Amino acid sequence: MKFFTIRYNSRKNEIVILDQKRLPEKETYLRLRTVQQVYNAIRDMNLRGAPLIGVAAGYGVVLAARLLKDPAKIIEAADYIGSARPTAVNLGWAITRMKKKLDKQPGLYNRLLKEARKIEQEDKTACLRIGKYGARLIKNNAKIMVHCNAGALATSGIGTALGVIYSAHRQGKKFVVYSCETRPLLQGARLTSWELTKNGIETCTICDNMAATFMPETDLVLVGADRIATNGDTANKIGTRGLAIIARYYKVPFYVAAPVSTFDFHIKTGKEIPIETRDENEIRKFNQKCIVAKRAKIYNPAFDVTPARLINGIITEKGIIKPPYKRHIAGINKIR
Repeated sequence: MKFFTIRYNSRKNEIVILDQKRLPEKETYLRLRTVQQVYNAIRDMNLRGAPLIGVAAGYGVVLAARLLKDPAKIIEAADYIGSARPTAVNLGWAITRMKKKLDKQPGLYNRLLKEARKIEQEDKTACLRIGKYGARLIKNNAKIMVHCNAGALATSGIGTALGVIYSAHRQGKKFVVYSCETRPLLQGARLTSWELTKNGIETCTICDNMAATFMPETDLVLVGADRIATNGDTANKIGTRGLAIIARYYKVPFYVAAPVSTFDFHIKTGKEIPIETRDENEIRKFNQKCIVAKRAKIYNPAFDVTPARLINGIITEKGIIKPPYKRHIAGINKIR
């Protein structure tokens, strides 16, 4: 990758992140030095993507440990960071891992730093393995449709869904990627198009309501995930479910790419996944200008849930999970 998404500087006790709200106009980095700044960066989506949120949460607890010293206060800070966004399971998963390392024994900071670095390395390794397994699905001269951003910008590695694309590209395969713009924050238009073209991938950005027009000539749909239930129901950026329905109508394979850390083994179906509702101004305004009538109401759910029956497979670092999902996901849980 020709950029990085996150780094922790132990000497300065600061987290350096690529500010994704400024892309593609400016490639700038933010320095997070307080627990509040880490919380704000996650909540306001200066960094985003389920795996990357988990990595940031891990380093956020490390930062808190250096600042606060007292384990009770560090736990309070960790819980606060964990409340920044509700849908991505990786956030709570990472916070839980970090809290298990909290005690009053000497060397607390170093233990937490080791665990946070482990979370980051696991993410990078998972991305590479997801790419390896998923690349087999991409045929030469294929047309691939993606939604939102599930690339290097969403992880500390090469990405999940886009990691599959990068892996196929390195194998010499030629293809075109259709990047849906992804309302309301245009993460496909702003982020995926920037990331893919920066790394030499032929990309065509389309509006979300053009998906049905381009689907008949599409060979594969690849998306990421923020939380996956034990029956295979998957939460991803709003619009994913509609894409899956269209893909099923045109008999286009629809695959989800996500690490095992994105599975929520405590819930049975997608009905139990909490859906984040975001500020109405993300839709009401564009470039700081109001584009919706003032009296009109705004609904702004950030995610929707795609039923497992519409998903052909889930690409993980352990391999590609196929239906029946309930049995196969339970098997993944046993060996993780």
